[in-house]
Amino acid sequence: MELKDLTYLLAIRETAHLGKAAQSLGITQPALTKCIQRLEKSSSTKLILKVGRGIQLTEAGLLLCERAQKVVLLMQMTKKICML
Repeated sequence: MELKDLTYLLAIRETAHLGKAAQSLGITQPALTKCIQRLEKSSSTKLILKVGRGIQLTEAGLLLCERAQKVVLLMQMTKKICML
C-alpha cells in the first residue's frame, strides 16, 4: 500500500466519481482504477461500488479513508518538521 494510493482514494471519496477524481489528480481514469485494484488486492476486500454513474465507498472503503486521512496528515506534518 502506497501513500499515493491512499491519497487517490481520498480524492475518490471527495468527488464520489472516478472520472472527476482522476481529473482533479491529473491522472487518467484507467490509472486511478488500477490504483483502486491495487488497494483492493492488498486489503482483500472491495473498497468501492459503482452506483449509477458515480461510486460509493463500502464500509471497508470508508474505514480505510478515515485511516488514510490520518496517515496523509501525519506524513505532511513530518515533511514540514524535517524541512526546518
